[in-house]
Amino acid sequence: MIDQFLWVIFPYLCVAVFVVGHIWRYRIDQFGWTAKSSEFIEKKQLMIGSILFHFSVIPVFFGHLVGLLIPARWLEAIGVTEHLYHIGAVYVGGFFGIVMLLGMIILTFRRITKRSVRRLSSASDIMVNFLLLFITFIGVYATLVTNAVVTDFDYRASISVWLRGLLIFSPDANLMTDVPLTFKIHVITGFLIFALWPATRLVHAWSLPFNYVGRSYVVYRKNR
Repeated sequence: MIDQFLWVIFPYLCVAVFVVGHIWRYRIDQFGWTAKSSEFIEKKQLMIGSILFHFSVIPVFFGHLVGLLIPARWLEAIGVTEHLYHIGAVYVGGFFGIVMLLGMIILTFRRITKRSVRRLSSASDIMVNFLLLFITFIGVYATLVTNAVVTDFDYRASISVWLRGLLIFSPDANLMTDVPLTFKIHVITGFLIFALWPATRLVHAWSLPFNYVGRSYVVYRKNR
């Protein structure tokens, strides 16, 4: 029953909250759809931490997509062997994971040590900071340590297959039985952040200024 809840019911609940929560948030709280920037309070640590985090989160995201959603045989069909994939996942993924972890450490340290920033922060802001920090840490640990210690474990034959089963509404909780604990924690907290997403400042991720690319030029004239 616990496995069925963790690996079948809980993921679907998180996704449902993610979708419905965003619709609800957008309908009743459009003015709160913001990152609530605290740049005017403290800028240096924010700039460093934010650059490190946002620089690394994109390759980390796409690395997860490739590793979890694309079957190993498909990659092998285009010339990506197991050895080549392992190098990319461990070394390239590990590098960007560490960069992302450093960014989250700086951002979290800033939020709890800068008095003005801490007073401006809501409980959800602090919770999201620590949760993202933990997810990043456990992910880096699983990639660099667990993979090195548990050499016979292949997440592409367990976690990836289980996740693809979720997407087609045919989940198999048994696939997660022998998955190392660090990977299980990383997966559970990952789904948890999706459930918390619509209730926090993370919604600003969907407000990218794409219209800026096609906007008209702004002409400045000197006032004589």
